[in-house]
Amino acid sequence: MKSIKVDVAIIGTGTAGMVAYRAAKTHTNSVVVIEASHYGTTCARIGCMPSKLLIAAAEAAHHARSTELFGVQVDQVKVDGRAVMKRVRAERDRFVGFVVDSVNDFDAEDKLHGFASFVDNKTLVVTDDEGLQTHVEAERIVIATGSSTHVPALFDGVKDYILTNDEIFELLDLPDSIAVFGPGVIGLELGQALSRLGVRVKVFGRSGSIAGLKDPEIVNYANDVFNQEFYFDANAKINSLVKNGDKVEIDYLDKNGDQAVERFSYLLVATGRRPNVAKLALENTSLELDKRGVPLFDTHTLQTSLGHIFIAGDATSEIPLLHEAADEGRIAGTNAGRFPTIRAEMRREPLAIVFTEPQIANVGANLDELEKNWPNCFAVGQVSFEDQGRSRVMGRNKGILKVYGEHGSGLFLGAEMFGPSAEHIAHLLAWSAQQRMTVSQMLEMPFYHPVIEEGVRTALRNLNAQLHIGPEMVKNCMDCGPGA
Repeated sequence: MKSIKVDVAIIGTGTAGMVAYRAAKTHTNSVVVIEASHYGTTCARIGCMPSKLLIAAAEAAHHARSTELFGVQVDQVKVDGRAVMKRVRAERDRFVGFVVDSVNDFDAEDKLHGFASFVDNKTLVVTDDEGLQTHVEAERIVIATGSSTHVPALFDGVKDYILTNDEIFELLDLPDSIAVFGPGVIGLELGQALSRLGVRVKVFGRSGSIAGLKDPEIVNYANDVFNQEFYFDANAKINSLVKNGDKVEIDYLDKNGDQAVERFSYLLVATGRRPNVAKLALENTSLELDKRGVPLFDTHTLQTSLGHIFIAGDATSEIPLLHEAADEGRIAGTNAGRFPTIRAEMRREPLAIVFTEPQIANVGANLDELEKNWPNCFAVGQVSFEDQGRSRVMGRNKGILKVYGEHGSGLFLGAEMFGPSAEHIAHLLAWSAQQRMTVSQMLEMPFYHPVIEEGVRTALRNLNAQLHIGPEMVKNCMDCGPGA
């Protein structure tokens, strides 16, 4: 059995692991990175990039079918499912190639392939595909093992029909029908995209939640808008799932409470992801774990209860987003590399975007956090995009933006949005929140006319009035142009 000693061992080569490796290498050359599967990131292989490729195709089809509003006639729109999926896979593989090239640039002696598990607090055993083992004695360890799709027991009897985001992009053609379980980010993005590409889609939820939205008014609004495109029940009651010929049969109660039975070619299960920590043999360590078996950690240093072990990225199950994984990898890798010097690093303002249409965005503190941490100390401003000028011009005039501010200081605290161009608006709001700007300071910034961002100004003006800092809103105010 081979044995090696290193200063830092990093388990996983996803976004967090790759960034942690480069960060640790700036402090020590004695680093090994361990990977059990393919090099690459969840984002590039099965996450944000292939899903956006599918969404881009869906948007092209949807826009081609939606030209009558502008007096433009399109005779026929035909979706070539095989061509759609071919481009998704080709471009996906291109993105993955960039990631693999990055890992290939790592020093060859720093890479170890195999499954890692703990022997004790400072020792790992790495088993490769042929069963050969390597003992790794590490002074510091970074757990960056990512996460995997969780498939509930409800689907045990119909496993042959299940797709997750691990498999769906491998389809050679678009299916004729698919039932989506889980109206989170993945379920709604892929469900709407497939529907716009001509697939018969129904989306089922269980808890009533919709892709991270917290405000009840926005949740209800989003529910209504999505149901204008495809069947969507965020509080579905599923009686049974059974095989029926070459399809799966779903017995459920529809939104009116009536029993319904339908058959689908596939089930897309998007019911959440779980950290990949179960096979690490953490029981052989003295790490303190939460009820899910994930090590407890400090969000600013990424240190676990054992000072020399760090955790980063989706393995934390805290904020499963690429930019957060990169930040965590940098913090964990840096602290592991320069250990025992540990520094708390700044975390960026929370920012999350869902690429449905309309888009969903959350910035800063959400409504639940505000009610918990700022009870009776915050105000809400809002704007509807239904009559907002630029949005109406483009026929994208659906949505609501709500912005939050602190009484007394006028500090901007956060926002929740379901509406057009939320991916861009969310960045402006996140930058403002991270700069600790007040609502009044944000209103001093320039706003062009006519742009969707004028809706942000309307919401901020409404918020300042609710904070008793600015004047009351004037209906149809013309100093910012018609429909602003």
